[in-house]
Amino acid sequence: METMLKLCFLSLLLLSPFAFSELCNPSDKKALLQIKKDFNNPNAAVFPSWNLAIDCCDWNGIECDSNTNRVISLTIITDDSLSGQIPPAVGDLPYLQTLEFHKLPKLTGPIPPAITKLTNLKELYLSWNNLSGPVPDFFPQLTSLEFLDLSFNNLSGRIPSSLSQIPNLQSLRLDRNRLTGPIPDSFGYFRQKGIGLDLSHNQLSGPIPASLTRLEPERIFLSRNKLIGDAYMLFGANKSTQQIDISRNMFSFDLSKVEFPTSNLIMVDLNHNQIYGSIPQQIIQVDFLQIFNVSYNRLCGEIPQGGRLQRFDNTTYFHNKCLCGSPLPSCK
Repeated sequence: METMLKLCFLSLLLLSPFAFSELCNPSDKKALLQIKKDFNNPNAAVFPSWNLAIDCCDWNGIECDSNTNRVISLTIITDDSLSGQIPPAVGDLPYLQTLEFHKLPKLTGPIPPAITKLTNLKELYLSWNNLSGPVPDFFPQLTSLEFLDLSFNNLSGRIPSSLSQIPNLQSLRLDRNRLTGPIPDSFGYFRQKGIGLDLSHNQLSGPIPASLTRLEPERIFLSRNKLIGDAYMLFGANKSTQQIDISRNMFSFDLSKVEFPTSNLIMVDLNHNQIYGSIPQQIIQVDFLQIFNVSYNRLCGEIPQGGRLQRFDNTTYFHNKCLCGSPLPSCK
């Protein structure tokens, strides 16, 4: 009988409205529900769990801080049905550190200025969507931002020079958009040493600014643009750069005068340009080179023998003016 009474009491306790103690902050919850309403798409894969019977810290795509229970991460990814623009209500999540909208092909429109309210934001990933308009110049207001990824969209216009003023930025991806104009001169003045910079697959034009001599990026990808002139400033024996890809542009400079980074370099791709001269002997000192491509240029002379250069097949070197030596036919 006593056991039966305990079971009845437990059942009543579980059914009591006081049994559900929600941890999620009410203002965060209100903002999330507004985001759902603004998308006007309750059938989207992320939203079935966004209902009042579940603590919003347990909703799909939501992460709360374990101590404060404030929402610190909002992630909505890979959904062909979700449509609309980025809701301004995302700016009403003041403790947000990560915001990710990824692979949402029906996510359209510009990047809203409401994002500037997210002063704690460290990671912003708005990639593989259908966003349009310019890259906003308000990003320096996000002083905590470390990773900015706007790749695979339809963003157009010039790259704002203000991006170099984001004080803690470690990685910037603007690749695979429709950006035009030159690389800003200010890009030689990023605050963080070792930034990752990807501007590839756009319609950028003109020469690389000389200020990039100051830059020591971990990686720099400029491929498939309309850039011209010299790229000497990307190289240097004492730089710590790991990956350089300037392929499929219209660069024209004497490769024999280039000194390659020797400590960490693992990738150099120069294919499909108008680069002339010879491959410098110094490159055999690069111990960890894994990818190397100088094909479709105007190079001449013997390929340096030694180091890792003979580990690459002839496709690394073919379609040049008069390169020779292993793995190409021997020099006459």
